[in-house]
Amino acid sequence: MLKFTYTETGFHLERLAQSIDELVAWRAIVAMRVGVGVVIEPIAASFLLPADLAGLHDLEAEARRDPSEAISLCVAEEEYLEVTLRGTWISTDSQSAEGLFVTVLRDRAEFYILKCWQEAQSEVSVLKEVD
Repeated sequence: MLKFTYTETGFHLERLAQSIDELVAWRAIVAMRVGVGVVIEPIAASFLLPADLAGLHDLEAEARRDPSEAISLCVAEEEYLEVTLRGTWISTDSQSAEGLFVTVLRDRAEFYILKCWQEAQSEVSVLKEVD
């Protein structure tokens, strides 16, 4: 499972062995115990990756192999590729931009998405150090 944690400054991506059902149940229990509402809904989420990443060819090939079409890729701009995933949104408010997006894909697709995202993050870190 891939878990995207969205905050006001961006998002963090991690790969977990936990199932979506377990995560949703745990979040609902925590929300009940602290007296906060929880919104859980099916949704699609998108993010951009630089189009020149070395691992994108593997990710594109894996997306073509996905019979569920839970992942799609398209050119967003000349320098970026938009990755769109179908999954579940978990938040305290239906209008909030902060929360969790979780999705389950084939193992290889999850691996390539995480690998490409990490590569993109390391490029951003290098650019910040140069400035």
